[in-house]
Amino acid sequence: MAWIVRKIPATPAIPAMTPPRLADRLLTWFCAPHLREEVLGDLHERYALRVKRIGEKNAKWRYWRDMLTYVRPEFVKRKPSEYPQPTNTTMLRNYLKIAFRTLAKHKGYSAINMAGLSVGMAVALLIGLWLWDELSFNKYHEHYDRIAQVKQHVLNNGEVQTWNTAPFPLAEELRRNYGSDFKRVVLAREDGSHILSSGDIKFSERGVYFEPQVTEMLSLKMLKGSRNGLREPGSILLSESVAKAFFGDVDPMNKLIKIDNNLSVKVTGVYEDLPRNSFFHEVSFMAPWDLYYNNTEWVRTMADPWRPNAFQVFVQLADQADFDKVSFKIRDAKLKRVSKELAKKKPALFLHPMSQWHLYSEFKDGVNVGGKIQYVWLFGIIGVFVLLLACINFMNLSTARSEKRAKEVGIRKAVGSVRTQLIYQFLFESLLIVFFSLLLALLWVQLLLPTFNEVADKELRILWTNPIFWSICLGFSALTGLIAGSYPAFYLSSFNPVQILKGTGPSLRFKVGRLASLPRQVLVVVQFTVSVTLIIGTIIVFRQIQFARNRPIGYESNGLISVPMVTADIHKHFDAVKRELLQTGAISEMAESSSPPTEVWNSSSSIDWKGKDPNLSVDFSIVEASHDYGKTIGWTIKEGRDFSRDFLTDSSGIILNEAAVKFMGLNNRNGGLPVGETIRWFDQPFKVIGVVKDLVIQSPYEQVKPTVFHLANYAGAVTILKINPQRSASEALGQIETVFKKFNPSQPFDYQFVDEEFGRKFGNEERIGKLASFFAVLAIFISCLGLFGLASFIAEQRTKEIGVRKVLGASVANLWGLLSVDFIRLVIISCIIATPIAYYSLHEWLQKFTYHTSIPWWIFAASSIGALVITLATVSFQAIKAALMNPVKSLRSE
Repeated sequence: MAWIVRKIPATPAIPAMTPPRLADRLLTWFCAPHLREEVLGDLHERYALRVKRIGEKNAKWRYWRDMLTYVRPEFVKRKPSEYPQPTNTTMLRNYLKIAFRTLAKHKGYSAINMAGLSVGMAVALLIGLWLWDELSFNKYHEHYDRIAQVKQHVLNNGEVQTWNTAPFPLAEELRRNYGSDFKRVVLAREDGSHILSSGDIKFSERGVYFEPQVTEMLSLKMLKGSRNGLREPGSILLSESVAKAFFGDVDPMNKLIKIDNNLSVKVTGVYEDLPRNSFFHEVSFMAPWDLYYNNTEWVRTMADPWRPNAFQVFVQLADQADFDKVSFKIRDAKLKRVSKELAKKKPALFLHPMSQWHLYSEFKDGVNVGGKIQYVWLFGIIGVFVLLLACINFMNLSTARSEKRAKEVGIRKAVGSVRTQLIYQFLFESLLIVFFSLLLALLWVQLLLPTFNEVADKELRILWTNPIFWSICLGFSALTGLIAGSYPAFYLSSFNPVQILKGTGPSLRFKVGRLASLPRQVLVVVQFTVSVTLIIGTIIVFRQIQFARNRPIGYESNGLISVPMVTADIHKHFDAVKRELLQTGAISEMAESSSPPTEVWNSSSSIDWKGKDPNLSVDFSIVEASHDYGKTIGWTIKEGRDFSRDFLTDSSGIILNEAAVKFMGLNNRNGGLPVGETIRWFDQPFKVIGVVKDLVIQSPYEQVKPTVFHLANYAGAVTILKINPQRSASEALGQIETVFKKFNPSQPFDYQFVDEEFGRKFGNEERIGKLASFFAVLAIFISCLGLFGLASFIAEQRTKEIGVRKVLGASVANLWGLLSVDFIRLVIISCIIATPIAYYSLHEWLQKFTYHTSIPWWIFAASSIGALVITLATVSFQAIKAALMNPVKSLRSE
């Protein structure tokens, strides 16, 4: 039986009906949304028919061709009415309403966010006010960008030094030979405080003798009189506060005042007090230069007027003149006039613009190396970083809560919201939080300003009525809101609604995926890197201050006071004053000196000694003192003896410090110190009678300069007294004041404790250290606030996991470790990153000091341990709270 096999025809292959995906994507991108569905439908239908008729390959080519035919304006153009505009008031009202509801619903989250942001913004505002003050220094003066001081570089002791002073003939030299480059040239002399008296009223005030053009140069705002008031030789201009102190509400014009109980002058003008951020703000009065010149014998009779550099020269450039070109032109103006001996110093004049006096005032080897501008940059960067920390908190907390908001995003997208609307919504929420934070920040700033001013030694205030301030504040807040809200806005709005609503979207990834939390981890590392760097920096700054404070200064400053002597009355009755004070028991010693123990006001280059290089230009510090100066300050004689009344020849004797002996090389000649050697000073022989240990008189961070101590037979500039340690300071000062007023009734009793004066040498560094610690504490606070928020969120998110683990036997310690270990790991990474950054920056900072501390390893270890302890303390509260939770409550919802 034969089987008939029926041949079944093969089933034809079903052609693929999927059009080119890339073409679809391009069409979706450029085609207007309201036409997209219709166009895609037509193209897909046509593609399916063509596949059957001409095959898949040709159908695809034609699909591409048809798709490109839709690239026409009528298909590309959007319908504005279908897209929300951010300026639409309805939408803005909607955004505002939703933002308020969100903030009210999540009060804890909102409070943490606003607290962190407000503190960060308050720090940024404080630093901004400080920067405003620093950068506006001297701008009070109308011509501040055309004013300069004439300075000079001189070669001394083998190094280039920069002096602010000049010989007084220089002003006339500039007017005579370079007059076309200057609008005004002003000579000035400032020599400390003066006694101003009117009747029985006496004040010790700081004043300057100026040439008359200074009033126009500094654009003084005259409240009484005119700027021509200084043109009369016997005149004086008073600041508003001093005029008020002397005359109250009485018109001070044409009233008589005495300067230093000697010069009678007439008040010819009162000017508005110069602001604190002016170079001349401490100048309480201005008197004519001619008055000083005509009444100062040593100036009128000096043999070589080009020798003493004891005056200041200020200039205002002509309108078309250029600072650099004029500086170059006047470079040798002094060199051409000085003697051959002084020419060895190679004096090179230059103009230092007023706009740089405050921030660029440091010179090293003849090169401007900046100055306070470094701190402006430093605090500007700190302000940005602290604000960045606050923004990071906001980003971290917003993205961490993405699981809760993911459903909201999914539903809003499902009902028609486009991504742009969601971005606007999240940014609006961010801006609202920033706005509230700004109000809080202004409150913080108002409360903190008194403390901040005390630390920073400023008189800052909020510029309530300044429109520029408000413009900057609002612009800065908007920028902060955009920075803080940008990442959450773009991150949250990117969720796919289908995946979210199915439960397979970002929420799930957030739970189990480590990479999903990577951005937050990076931000936490950035936060703690900044905080740890600030902690290390603060420790090093205070360590450097302490290092300099502990440096042996070569004398005993405790109980030592210096009293400035404006008149010679105390000098005339020196023995009687001393005897009376010793009898009262108020003091144990007393002496006169040409400068206080913390400063040197005189120097000399006319010192010669056997073996000196004839081409060497020198500059020795000179202290001229009375007998008992050494006993009063308590210096240490290393070789030889102190000045003594038993040796009449001591008037031609000198005492050197160790630095001078070393510089002169005298200790190498006979194998010992140079006691008995003769040196020449102004070609006169002086015998070295002793050598003292180095005294730290000037900068405690620099090497001690070669110094010569000489016995003076004329009135000193200060009287130095050693308070009897058996007496209380207040009691002794009262007795000293009584005796001083008895012998010098015309001078107000004004004194300074030497140890306090020495302490002021650290003022700048102390302020930097205090400000750095202030900001470091706030940076840590902001970082911890962020950690606290993150820890609370993660604890809440893992509630069920914790419940299961507790049921299975996990202890509280195990759960605490589980929740804390991630944060500890991040902080350890931060410490590792912060260590080289801090080391490099602080090492560079320390190099500016000749005498500086080291950077030991334990500081990095201590800072890291401190950061870990703070982190654990912050996280532990939430971790332990979660670990102690009853598992029944968390598992019941499953």
